[in-house]
Amino acid sequence: VISTLTPSGQGTAEPLEYHRSFLKENCRPDGRELSEFRTTTLNIGSISTADGSALVKVGNTTVICGIKAELANPTVEAPGKGYIVPNVDLPPLCSSRFRPGPPGEQAQAASQFIADVIESSEVIQTEDLCIERGKLCWVLYCDMMCLDYDGNVLDACVVALLAALKNTQLPEVTVNTETCTPGVTLEKRHGLRINKHPVATSFCIFDDSILIVDPTAEEESLATAQLTVVTDEEDRLYSLHKPGGTSLSGQKLQECISRATARQREIQKLINKVIHSVKTAQ
Repeated sequence: VISTLTPSGQGTAEPLEYHRSFLKENCRPDGRELSEFRTTTLNIGSISTADGSALVKVGNTTVICGIKAELANPTVEAPGKGYIVPNVDLPPLCSSRFRPGPPGEQAQAASQFIADVIESSEVIQTEDLCIERGKLCWVLYCDMMCLDYDGNVLDACVVALLAALKNTQLPEVTVNTETCTPGVTLEKRHGLRINKHPVATSFCIFDDSILIVDPTAEEESLATAQLTVVTDEEDRLYSLHKPGGTSLSGQKLQECISRATARQREIQKLINKVIHSVKTAQ
């Protein structure tokens, strides 16, 4: 089941001056306004072998997230909690900018960003993943792979992760008290309790002053700074991720946060709509 949020656009391969000529007119080469997102589509349950999955497209940028749950022993420091292990993969398949081999700097930074969002937003209470204190818990391996890279991969990863978590069904587990071995009932499954709905909104700054939302790969490469804001349905601000670049005024920052809260509503509505349509289709 696929559902869509529109505008349209195609990128173009011209340098900075070409972009500036558009920005002067308050628009972009792909026809979007400065504060306009590309079409966002979402498809859930696309990987039948995973416990939960989602495929997200933001313009041409495509990310698939698969969640695999495994039984493990809780850590000594947190005997009453399970854990979540996110990983973002940016393979050569998605863009010629990425090389084969171990994860590059951008993939590692994206994985860390996702881990920070999971932890700070408490999207899932890790206590809910504990089956028997000190003995057994769930580990959720959340693998996000970019299939086509055209900028703004962080926003796509957060949407894919949130939709995949909402799609995840864990089998029922009982622990035999005599043998202390777990018994898994695959036929009986239950969903995860999603505590919060964090959504990321990314911006680029052009010539130290012009703010654009949802940058393409080309816009990212020409920008003087990048910024990602993460908020939830209660307008809590979880993350303001700005890896270097030029500074930003308080007023511009406030603009970013306002746009991010509006985007959060749009994305949550989209996820709920897709989940509802999948349920009714079943």
